Amino acid sequence: MNKIAFIRTGGQTGVDRAALDLARKYNIPILGWCPKNGWAEDMPEAPGIRALFPELKETPSEDVAQRTRWNVRDSHATLIINPRLSRFSQGTSVTEQTAREFGRPYLEVRSGKNAPEVIGWLNALGYELTLNIGGPRASECPEAYKKTIKIMETVIQVVNHLEPKV
Repeated sequence: MNKIAFIRTGGQTGVDRAALDLARKYNIPILGWCPKNGWAEDMPEAPGIRALFPELKETPSEDVAQRTRWNVRDSHATLIINPRLSRFSQGTSVTEQTAREFGRPYLEVRSGKNAPEVIGWLNALGYELTLNIGGPRASECPEAYKKTIKIMETVIQVVNHLEPKV
């Protein structure tokens, strides 16, 4: 039985994209809401991010906050990976507020050193989780993709007892 049954995210560059790439690498089913027309900062024209990840569903609105809120709402828990904790990210703020509003557990971490903390948190939450993963986009935090890979690769291998698919 897997701790992480589904990875949910919105498909933006940075943290979201790293989560999607790892879900594919480890064969974890993908879920998620993206803005209308699949908008992402590197794929602004329809079908946008859905060209790469057709599993993502479009919200009725182009407002990225709706995507963020719906992904938190439709998950058991949310992991926020924020390599620059001191730097404000509007999306990260919306994620935290929405998690509190819906009573969803959330954890914010900064670096690969936090993998044991994430593993402990997930172990306390239970099994077969739909885990929403979010954080800053690449234009806000260029190192977000690499930091997310570093944290989540370890987390996925440990909690799901997985090796990457070949």
